[in-house]
Amino acid sequence: MDDKNVKLFESKRVRTAWDEEKEEWYFSIVDVCAVLTDSVDPTAYWRKLKQRLIAEGNETVTNCHGLKMLAPDGKMRLTDVADTKQLLRIIQSIPSPKAEPFKTWLAKVGAERIAETIDPEVRPDRE
Repeated sequence: MDDKNVKLFESKRVRTAWDEEKEEWYFSIVDVCAVLTDSVDPTAYWRKLKQRLIAEGNETVTNCHGLKMLAPDGKMRLTDVADTKQLLRIIQSIPSPKAEPFKTWLAKVGAERIAETIDPEVRPDRE
Protein backbone atom coordinates (compact mmCIF):
# COMPACT_ATOMS: atom_id res chain seq x y z
CA MET A 1 0.00 0.00 0.00
CA ASP A 2 1.24 3.48 -0.88
CA ASP A 3 2.44 5.16 2.33
CA LYS A 4 2.24 8.81 1.23
CA ASN A 5 -1.40 9.07 2.32
CA VAL A 6 -1.09 6.86 5.39
CA LYS A 7 -0.58 8.10 8.93
CA LEU A 8 0.41 5.77 11.74
CA PHE A 9 -1.29 5.58 15.12
CA GLU A 10 0.37 3.07 17.46
CA SER A 11 1.79 1.31 14.37
CA LYS A 12 -1.67 0.95 12.81
CA ARG A 13 -2.33 2.50 9.42
CA VAL A 14 -4.96 5.20 8.92
CA ARG A 15 -5.55 6.26 5.33
CA THR A 16 -5.84 10.00 4.87
CA ALA A 17 -6.45 12.57 2.17
CA TRP A 18 -5.58 16.25 2.24
CA ASP A 19 -8.01 18.60 0.50
CA GLU A 20 -5.89 21.52 -0.71
CA GLU A 21 -8.92 23.68 -1.50
CA LYS A 22 -10.60 23.26 1.89
CA GLU A 23 -7.27 22.87 3.73
CA GLU A 24 -8.67 19.92 5.61
CA TRP A 25 -7.72 16.33 6.38
CA TYR A 26 -10.05 13.43 5.68
CA PHE A 27 -9.60 10.11 7.47
CA SER A 28 -10.86 6.64 6.57
CA ILE A 29 -13.56 5.86 9.13
CA VAL A 30 -13.07 2.11 8.76
CA ASP A 31 -9.37 2.52 9.58
CA VAL A 32 -10.23 4.56 12.67
CA CYS A 33 -12.71 1.88 13.76
CA ALA A 34 -9.95 -0.71 13.33
CA VAL A 35 -7.58 1.32 15.50
CA LEU A 36 -10.07 2.02 18.27
CA THR A 37 -11.85 -1.32 18.47
CA ASP A 38 -9.33 -3.98 17.41
CA SER A 39 -12.34 -5.48 15.61
CA VAL A 40 -11.68 -8.46 13.33
CA ASP A 41 -14.09 -6.82 10.85
CA PRO A 42 -13.87 -3.02 11.17
CA THR A 43 -16.01 -2.58 8.05
CA ALA A 44 -18.89 -4.45 9.71
CA TYR A 45 -18.29 -2.48 12.93
CA TRP A 46 -18.58 0.82 11.01
CA ARG A 47 -21.67 -0.38 9.12
CA LYS A 48 -23.43 -1.27 12.41
CA LEU A 49 -22.29 1.94 14.14
CA LYS A 50 -23.49 3.99 11.16
CA GLN A 51 -26.92 2.33 11.36
CA ARG A 52 -27.13 3.09 15.07
CA LEU A 53 -26.06 6.73 14.63
CA ILE A 54 -28.55 7.27 11.81
CA ALA A 55 -31.34 5.75 13.97
CA GLU A 56 -30.36 8.19 16.75
CA GLY A 57 -30.66 11.08 14.30
CA ASN A 58 -26.93 11.84 14.30
CA GLU A 59 -26.31 14.09 11.28
CA THR A 60 -22.55 13.52 11.36
CA VAL A 61 -22.97 10.27 9.45
CA THR A 62 -25.18 11.96 6.87
CA ASN A 63 -22.46 14.55 6.21
CA CYS A 64 -19.69 11.98 5.75
CA HIS A 65 -18.85 11.18 2.15
CA GLY A 66 -16.83 8.66 0.23
CA LEU A 67 -13.43 9.05 -1.38
CA LYS A 68 -11.49 6.55 -3.42
CA MET A 69 -8.54 5.39 -1.35
CA LEU A 70 -5.96 2.71 -1.88
CA ALA A 71 -7.17 -0.49 -0.22
CA PRO A 72 -4.87 -3.15 1.25
CA ASP A 73 -5.42 -5.22 -1.90
CA GLY A 74 -3.86 -2.43 -3.97
CA LYS A 75 -7.10 -1.31 -5.63
CA MET A 76 -8.72 2.10 -5.35
CA ARG A 77 -11.99 1.62 -3.46
CA LEU A 78 -14.68 4.03 -2.29
CA THR A 79 -14.22 4.52 1.45
CA ASP A 80 -16.31 6.48 3.94
CA VAL A 81 -14.24 9.41 5.21
CA ALA A 82 -14.69 12.10 7.81
CA ASP A 83 -12.99 15.41 8.45
CA THR A 84 -11.51 16.02 11.88
CA LYS A 85 -14.65 17.55 13.36
CA GLN A 86 -16.87 14.73 12.09
CA LEU A 87 -14.38 12.13 13.22
CA LEU A 88 -14.27 13.51 16.76
CA ARG A 89 -18.06 13.16 16.96
CA ILE A 90 -17.91 9.58 15.65
CA ILE A 91 -15.15 8.68 18.13
CA GLN A 92 -17.43 9.76 20.97
CA SER A 93 -19.75 6.91 19.96
CA ILE A 94 -17.05 4.24 20.11
CA PRO A 95 -16.38 2.89 23.61
CA SER A 96 -12.61 2.54 23.62
CA PRO A 97 -9.75 3.28 26.01
CA LYS A 98 -7.81 4.43 22.92
CA ALA A 99 -10.23 7.30 22.21
CA GLU A 100 -8.34 9.97 24.17
CA PRO A 101 -4.89 9.06 22.81
CA PHE A 102 -6.39 9.03 19.32
CA LYS A 103 -7.84 12.52 19.79
CA THR A 104 -4.36 13.71 20.80
CA TRP A 105 -2.94 12.03 17.69
CA LEU A 106 -5.53 13.82 15.51
CA ALA A 107 -4.46 17.16 16.96
CA LYS A 108 -0.82 16.29 16.23
CA VAL A 109 -1.60 15.43 12.59
CA GLY A 110 -3.37 18.79 12.22
CA ALA A 111 -0.54 20.68 13.90
CA GLU A 112 2.02 19.07 11.57
CA ARG A 113 0.06 20.25 8.54
CA ILE A 114 -0.17 23.78 9.94
CA ALA A 115 3.60 23.77 10.52
CA GLU A 116 4.12 22.67 6.90
CA THR A 117 1.95 25.55 5.70
CA ILE A 118 3.87 28.10 7.75
CA ASP A 119 7.33 26.70 6.96
CA PRO A 120 7.59 24.74 3.69
CA GLU A 121 11.01 23.45 4.80
CA VAL A 122 9.31 21.01 7.22
CA ARG A 123 7.04 19.73 4.46
CA PRO A 124 7.68 16.12 3.40
CA ASP A 125 7.63 15.30 -0.31
CA ARG A 126 3.97 15.36 -1.25
CA GLU A 127 2.56 14.91 -4.74
